[in-house]
Amino acid sequence: MLDKEERQKILELINREVVPALGCTEPVAVALATAKSREVLKGLPESIEVFVSGNIYKNGMGVGIPGTGMVGLPIAAALGAVCGRSKDGLEVLKQVNDEHLETAKKMLEEKKVVIRVKEGTDQLYVESILIKGPHKTRTIISHRHTNIIYVEKDGETIFHGGKTFTEAEMPAAHPFLSVAKVVEFADTTPLEEIRFILEGARLNEAVSDQGMTGDFGLKTGLTIQKNIKRKFIADDLVSYAMSLSAAASDARMDGSILPVMSNSGSGNQGITTILPVVAVARKIGAGEEKLIRALILSNLMAIYIKEFVGQLTALCGILTASTGASCGICYLLGGTLKEISGTINNMAASITGMICDGAKQGCALKVSAGVSSAVYCALLAMEGSFVAHTDGIISKDVDQTVRNIGELATKGMLETDRHILKTMIKK
Repeated sequence: MLDKEERQKILELINREVVPALGCTEPVAVALATAKSREVLKGLPESIEVFVSGNIYKNGMGVGIPGTGMVGLPIAAALGAVCGRSKDGLEVLKQVNDEHLETAKKMLEEKKVVIRVKEGTDQLYVESILIKGPHKTRTIISHRHTNIIYVEKDGETIFHGGKTFTEAEMPAAHPFLSVAKVVEFADTTPLEEIRFILEGARLNEAVSDQGMTGDFGLKTGLTIQKNIKRKFIADDLVSYAMSLSAAASDARMDGSILPVMSNSGSGNQGITTILPVVAVARKIGAGEEKLIRALILSNLMAIYIKEFVGQLTALCGILTASTGASCGICYLLGGTLKEISGTINNMAASITGMICDGAKQGCALKVSAGVSSAVYCALLAMEGSFVAHTDGIISKDVDQTVRNIGELATKGMLETDRHILKTMIKK
């Protein structure tokens, strides 16, 4: 049994990793860095120079910035410097209005904003340098999207709260978690301690409804619904879960001004850990308590797996998020630790290897693919069909399977990551 101290540590972890986010979190991290630098500078800068890791760069190239009708890191950097408030964290851009946008656009037109890739950093790294007259400020974010580790003004250190990490120095995953502990926490924690997760469902459903209007992205979610009505595809668990989730990604990737509940620093991962579980719960008529526990299971399992995979790699985060969702779906269907472990192995054998080639409208397709696998893998597990440990990266020990996924992402796909970035920069 989990003791009170363990339960509290897990609750703190969830509350840290499952938070509202406005816009794609990589441009948001850039905006957060420039916002902090401007606050220290105490005024609008005359120039902005931002150094980012390759993964920040690729995830910011083609994604919509909320309320702007624009894409990319330059406008995010400018807006952060114009109106961002660092205290707002992943919602740093929520103050943007038309006047702010015009000021930011003018900065871009006057070529006051420069974005550069910096080698040899943590996979998640942002360094913003703002100059106004004789004054210069610098802010560094590393390892997590809101983790400001260094602030400097005119060569004097204002704040130093951590260190950067190279690929070989990544911190170890949470030592107090395992698949069994995740399941036990979700199944036994007093309901009132975890009821807050329903706020995530509310936020993400609102964004999904916006995506269903047809005004955003590839219209992936809406197209699934249209084809259900045409009877080209069935109105079943898979189609409903895919449409609900993909519609939210459609809106988010195309600049929706609504926040989503994120998971492990990613809005799309938050969408994927929450909405498929909500969809299945509705289809099968699950009660509120079962839904709450399934959502907690989904989110915590994704957090656990993500710690081995890392924040930003060549492996698409939809794998970790949809694996979490698959576990939540399995739980809704009556699965126990045995079936949930089998679900993880099924997912590892299914979509492991899906590449991350940046945040953009096409992410909705990856969300829908991950959700489809999540439902099918859970259904397979409920029939007692588990991928054997003799297959590929699957292990007899499900926690070792999770570690194998992490090794693949952090070491095996490093060259893949470099090639993806080179291809994107050439365009």
